Amino acid sequence: MKDTHSSGAAEQPSVDAPQLVQGLGLFSATAIVMGSMIGSGIFIVSAEMSRTLGSPALLMAAWLLTAGMTLIGALSYGELAAMMPRAGGQYVYLREALGPMWGFLYGWTLFLVIQTGTIAAVGVAFGKFLGVFFPSINGQHWLWHIGHVPAWQVGPVVLGNMDLGLNTVNLAAVVILVLLTALNARGVQLGAAVQNVFTSAKVLALLAVVAVGTLVRSPAALAANFGAGWHAFWAGSGWHTLHAVQVGAGGPVAYVGVLTVVAVVQVGSLFSSDAWNNVTFTAGEIRNPRRNLPLALAVGTGVVLALYMLCNLVYLSVLPMTGDPAATTLAGRGVQYAAQDRVATAVMESAFGGLGARLMAAAILVSTFGCVNGMLLAGARVYYAMSRDGLFFARVGRLSPRTHAPVSSLWVQCLWSCLLCLTGSYGQLLDYVIFAVLVFYVLTIAGLFVLRRTRPHAERPYRAWGYPVLPAVYIVLASWICVVLLRYKPQFTWPGLIIVLLGVPVYWVWKRVGRSRPA
Repeated sequence: MKDTHSSGAAEQPSVDAPQLVQGLGLFSATAIVMGSMIGSGIFIVSAEMSRTLGSPALLMAAWLLTAGMTLIGALSYGELAAMMPRAGGQYVYLREALGPMWGFLYGWTLFLVIQTGTIAAVGVAFGKFLGVFFPSINGQHWLWHIGHVPAWQVGPVVLGNMDLGLNTVNLAAVVILVLLTALNARGVQLGAAVQNVFTSAKVLALLAVVAVGTLVRSPAALAANFGAGWHAFWAGSGWHTLHAVQVGAGGPVAYVGVLTVVAVVQVGSLFSSDAWNNVTFTAGEIRNPRRNLPLALAVGTGVVLALYMLCNLVYLSVLPMTGDPAATTLAGRGVQYAAQDRVATAVMESAFGGLGARLMAAAILVSTFGCVNGMLLAGARVYYAMSRDGLFFARVGRLSPRTHAPVSSLWVQCLWSCLLCLTGSYGQLLDYVIFAVLVFYVLTIAGLFVLRRTRPHAERPYRAWGYPVLPAVYIVLASWICVVLLRYKPQFTWPGLIIVLLGVPVYWVWKRVGRSRPA
């Protein structure tokens, strides 16, 4: 196998081999963008963010930064997607712009942690909220408890501290993973139909939270978070205000300025807004991809991010931002100390009492179910593309002659995700990946500049809006966040970087194996 892929020849199947079916229209592509983005994060991460920021203005500023960066990233990816509408998406862009090893490192991290870890975490979240309706489904109801891995602190990083085995929560996660994998193995049209239904339901659920929150606005919360002349809104957001940030797990407390603390909390908001790039993985199955991919990216991310901003305004309109963890009322706990960080649930309880918690649990069940489906559907296409390049198991690069779906790729992804559910390691892995995700976004958008220089005459049906300024702004902002996280959140960053670098020797092994593989 050559070190360059300018022709993309490694991806081309033989004439007699089954090929991917272009069965996804604009609506389905947009549903994949939105469905993959909307998990359970938007309903909970604002609590931890508000504890760190301590200011309503900074909470909204942090989400505004996330929205701006995500939109710029989506608009930049639109050019690459229209230029190279192939299965594998971001893997292909990195391979073509920077070389095959960079594409492999992305695919390696995606399979090992990013995609499968997220699938496992969202699947377990589904199980936890299912327990609201069926109390026998809980994390302490063990069917097979292998044992507990004790905590092991290595510098600023704490490893272990997890239970191995099968309980009713991760059993529920395994069941939906297997069910949805089986559905997607029957063809992209069925997977897309499921995605369309559940994405529509998720958007309605978010709109319901916004509508309910607007109707039950609390005068006390409005006074505490905004005040006369918005004085309370801006409190604690001055340039000279210092904010406490703990460095590492159990490390010292550092006092940082506004720009730094907003960068620190991006771990939560960026992760909750991630996975919008999943639609690029399915490019080989999208009708008229040169038009529909950029549109799906722009519309899907724009709608979701607008809803996220509205949700946070609703939180501040219903609950005071500051609170007391020992308080016994919803208002007393505030946004900062909402029970189990479930801010959206507290908003719904304000309107409907105990019924609100059940309504919110139902909404999150719909949200997590659709998110898992979208990520299962999309992720398998990356491993399929890697296998076609000789960089993954050979069988993964084959399509079903009946359904034209990458069935083996889907089941390999399902198996690894289920194992992560059983080990309980998905939570730590997800903490580690946001840094790696940002690094790959920076590299991919840098690849946009590289391809403009190396392939100036390539067909570009869509050109990145605001190029070169906006893509450069993204690179600067994301790089700044990476530097801040390396300094103040080493427990998240260094393990993620190590996971990526471990892929380098694996790449050379796969490359050797790929060379010896018969065509």
